[in-house]
Amino acid sequence: MTPQKRLMVPLSLFAASAVLLSGCAIDTGNSSTPTGEAQKGGILKVGSNGDNDHLDPALTSYVPTQNFIRATNRQLLSYEASTDENTRIQVKADLAEEVPEATNGGKTYTFTIKEGANWDAADGPRQIVAEDVVRGFKRLCNPYRSSPLLGYFQTLLTGMDEYCAGFAKIEAKPEPMAKYINSAKLPGVRAVDERTVEFNLKEPAGDFIYMLTLATATPAPEEVLDYLPDSPEYRENFVASGPYTVEEYTADKSLKLVRNEAWKPETDTLRKANVDSIEMTMGLSADAVTQQLQAGTLDMSFDTGLAPSVAAQLAAAKDPDFSTVDAGSVNPFLWINVDSPSNDGALADKKVREAIQYATDKASVVQTLGGEAVAKVQNGIFGPGVLGYHDFDLYPTEGHKGDPEKAKKLLAEAGYPDGITLKMPYRNKDIEPQIAQTLQAGFEKAGIKIELIPVSPTDYYTEFLVNREETKAGKWDIAPMGWSPDWQGGAARSVFQPLFTYNGTESTYNLTNYDNKEADKLAAKAVQEPDAAKAQELWAQVDEIVMGDSIIVPVAAPTTRLYHSKRVQNFQPYALATQGDWTNVWVQD
Repeated sequence: MTPQKRLMVPLSLFAASAVLLSGCAIDTGNSSTPTGEAQKGGILKVGSNGDNDHLDPALTSYVPTQNFIRATNRQLLSYEASTDENTRIQVKADLAEEVPEATNGGKTYTFTIKEGANWDAADGPRQIVAEDVVRGFKRLCNPYRSSPLLGYFQTLLTGMDEYCAGFAKIEAKPEPMAKYINSAKLPGVRAVDERTVEFNLKEPAGDFIYMLTLATATPAPEEVLDYLPDSPEYRENFVASGPYTVEEYTADKSLKLVRNEAWKPETDTLRKANVDSIEMTMGLSADAVTQQLQAGTLDMSFDTGLAPSVAAQLAAAKDPDFSTVDAGSVNPFLWINVDSPSNDGALADKKVREAIQYATDKASVVQTLGGEAVAKVQNGIFGPGVLGYHDFDLYPTEGHKGDPEKAKKLLAEAGYPDGITLKMPYRNKDIEPQIAQTLQAGFEKAGIKIELIPVSPTDYYTEFLVNREETKAGKWDIAPMGWSPDWQGGAARSVFQPLFTYNGTESTYNLTNYDNKEADKLAAKAVQEPDAAKAQELWAQVDEIVMGDSIIVPVAAPTTRLYHSKRVQNFQPYALATQGDWTNVWVQD
C-alpha cells in the first residue's frame, strides 16, 4: 500500500486526516447552503501538509490532486459537485456535447467535443480537438513514466497492448517519444474528424464511461510532446483547459492558480469558477490547518482532515461548516493468510476462517474510529457508493460486537478446542495501534490469541503483505488493510479485479492468489452489462460469493470528514476529490 494513493489508503489517514472517496452519508450541517447570491472574486486559501503527486493529469492517482485537475483540466466526461449522493456519482458531459450510448454491441463510444472548449496555448486560445484526446491516451504507456492507472485502459482499448509494447522499445526522451506518438496507430482511440473521437473496445464495458472521468483520460495538447511527462519543463509550460491555470508553483511549498482567460463558461456546465484565484500553502500540520480553518486564515484543507475527537465534537455541535461523505472504501478489512503454516495450516480450513468472522468486534473498531458519525460497520467487499454495495451480513452478530461462543464452537469443530494463535502486523502510526488492540481484545474473548507486530508504514506492505515468501512462511496470519475504488459509481471492477482475481500470474494485492471461477464469471458479465440495475445485481452476487469463501473480514467503512472556514459558501463535494469543489465554492467575508 502506498499512502493516500486512490487504490490503497492507510487507515490512519481516515482517522487522522481522512481524505478519500465518494458517496454521501451524513451531512451534519448546512455548509452546502449558500448565503445570498453567488459572489465572484476573492482568493480561496487552501492549507496542505504535502504537495500534489503530479501536475500532469496522466500520472496522478492521488485523491487530493483531483481538485487541482478539476480546476485546470477538463475531460470528455466528469461529475457534478453535489451534496446529494445520487447526483454526485452520475456521469455528466464535460468536454463532450453529451454522454453517448454505446454502439457496436457495446464496444464503440463516439464523442463530439464542444465547440469553443479551448486550450490556453501560448499563441492564444485554441480549440480542443479529437487528436488531443488520442494524444492523451497515447501518452499513458510512455517509456519514461507510465500512468499508474494504465491497466484499465490497456485491458479494454483495441490495439493498446501492441501499441504499448512498441512504445516500450523507444528511448525515453522527448523527441523519439513524440515521433512514436505521432506515427504509431492506436486503433482503440480514433479521431473521426476535428471534433469527433471514437473509442473501440475489445469487449463491452458498461463501466467505461466512468473510467473516462479519470484524470488519466484527460486530453493532451500538442505542446506536451516537447517535454518529458511532468518534468520541470512540463510544469513551467503548463497548458490548461479548465477555468484556472498555474501562475506560480514551488514544489512542496506553494501553488497559485489564476483564471484561465481561454476558458469559456458557456462551454462548461460543471464549473462556475467563482473565485479569482486559489492559493495553496504546503508544509502545514493537520492541527495547524484545523486551527487556521477555525480562525478563517485558511478556507479549505487539501490533504489533511480532522481527528476523530474533533470530528465528534463538531458533529455533536451540529457545526454548519462540518460534514461527512461516504469514503467508498473498506478500511480496515482483515486479510486472512490461507497459505500460512501457523497452527498446522489452520487458516486453510474454512471453518476456522468463519470463526474469525464471528470473533471480530466490528462495533468497537467503529467506536475507536470516532463512532457512527464518522464510520459504519462494513460486511462486504464493496464500500458505500460503489455499484454492488448492498446491505447484507453472512456472519451476523448482535450489535456487530462479535459472537465469541459461536467462534469457539467453530474452532472446536475444526479441531482446535483450545483456540489458535495468530500473528497480526499493524502500522505503528496514528490510530493504528488502538485499532489493533481493539481487534485483539475481541479475538481473545473467542479463544484466538493475537500476537501484535508493530511495523513501520514504509515496511508494512513490502516486508509483510506483498512479500510472497514471508506470506507463505507465515510471518503474518491476519493483517488489516484498506482499499478504495479508482472512480465513482460503477467502480466495482477497480475493487474486484486487483484484489480477488487470479489468472495464473501473481498480482500485487491478491495476497494469497484467491480464485473463485463462479465469481469471475459473474464479474465478467457485470463489467459488460450496460444496465446499472442489472450490473448492481451481478456485483452483489460477486460480493456474497467472495464473502462466502471468508477470505477477508470487512470491518469498517469510514466516512471522509470535511471542514471549512465560515467564509466558504456553496461547499459541494466533488466525487473524485472527496472535498469541496474548488471551482464552485465562493468566499464571503
